[in-house]
Amino acid sequence: MSFLPLVLMFVVLYFIMIRPQMKRQKEHRNMLSELTKGDEIVTSGGLAGKITKVADNFISVEIADGVEINVQKSAVTTLLPKGTLKSL
Repeated sequence: MSFLPLVLMFVVLYFIMIRPQMKRQKEHRNMLSELTKGDEIVTSGGLAGKITKVADNFISVEIADGVEINVQKSAVTTLLPKGTLKSL
């Protein structure tokens, strides 16, 4: 009986902290695997641009007319709706 509070605390910790984090990681992995040419993204550094090339670990992103950079796929944080960059 003395271990019951400890077990209950672990169960609550799992459902409040660990499980949601694992769900977010899975969603992020799926988003990275579905990146295609023409998608508009935001990187962890705050750069917004359109994907021009997709490779295994890197993507090329056009951040301005004629300016392309290579970024690791893992640096992509957000996939923007189409046409978002035109409104900026």
